[in-house]
Amino acid sequence: MTDKLLHHRMEGPATAPPLVLGPSLGTSYALWDPVAPELSVTHRVIRWDLPGHGGSAPDLVEPGATVGDLAELVLALADSLGVDRFAYAGVSLGGAVGLHLAVHHPERISSLAVICSSAHFNGSRPWEERAALVRREGLAPVAATADSRWFTAGFTVPRLVQDHREADPDAYAACCDALAAFDIRDRLASITARTLLVAGRQDPATPPAHLREIADAVTGSALVEIPGASHLAPAQCPKAVLAALRTHLTGAPERGMEVRRQVLGDAHVDRAQAHQTPFTARFQDFISRYAWGEIWTDPTLSRRERSMITLTALVAHGHHEELAMHVRAARGNGLTPEEIGAVLLQTAVYCGVPAANSAFAVAQRVLAEEEAAGG
Repeated sequence: MTDKLLHHRMEGPATAPPLVLGPSLGTSYALWDPVAPELSVTHRVIRWDLPGHGGSAPDLVEPGATVGDLAELVLALADSLGVDRFAYAGVSLGGAVGLHLAVHHPERISSLAVICSSAHFNGSRPWEERAALVRREGLAPVAATADSRWFTAGFTVPRLVQDHREADPDAYAACCDALAAFDIRDRLASITARTLLVAGRQDPATPPAHLREIADAVTGSALVEIPGASHLAPAQCPKAVLAALRTHLTGAPERGMEVRRQVLGDAHVDRAQAHQTPFTARFQDFISRYAWGEIWTDPTLSRRERSMITLTALVAHGHHEELAMHVRAARGNGLTPEEIGAVLLQTAVYCGVPAANSAFAVAQRVLAEEEAAGG
């Protein structure tokens, strides 16, 4: 970390698709604590702190700052990490940063999730008044009302309220300046990134109508409203936010079905779909969503490597019907007959000669069928 970059935290495999998470005004990246670890299973999660919040230096912004200035800081952070194109999700001011990036830097954004945010924040006057109050009296008066602005009655997250109290007043006020000047409604229709809008049904700061306004303007976007959630939905209703983000980020089960067809072939998948019944439908969805939509799409291993691992596991457990299918898939993933033979020979050492003997018989039949079909 340097004092010229936003303070941040990274989680998840370095080779996984990058996902940048933006915070709300007054909070640190701890806002994402209930959600980020789960998202890091499938993504390289990068959460950042606003200037003067958490661990970010306050002098990264000055009075009169704009959301565009904050967006440039996010891009500088991404550049420093070698991240060119990334999925983005942000809450409130963090969501506004995402909208700005999607409009002005569409080449950097692979998908966008805007949570409890808006294309405008009810005009400039409330934010100008809050900025003046904070510059005059510090953050104590504003932090005292955090629970009522952020959560439904009776709910709180002490860590986030403490972050609010400890933020730098000048940097906080500069972020208020950014919200005061922000209005991107006339550019929403230009957003091309796949977009999710998440609204808290009981959010007084950015009520659902604000998210519906964005959804109506952004072609192909999706809107999710979370009952019982106020302004900081990831902290108050993390399971609902996580479910919405997972579906948005993975495109499940559609993405998984696409990979499943690429690896196993249309004929096999069509047969599986044709034999699907109400009893097996959830299992088929599970396979597409989890095995193919999350595991086989993880770029940490190549498809060649995954085929070799899968062949070994199937031999070990004697799943010969599945083995035949994955011998065909291995050929499609670039393994030669000699390489498949080498994998099966390896299994003779660690899975046992009888298991390997049966596996060689299955593979030989499949490869002979392939050769006959090619001839």
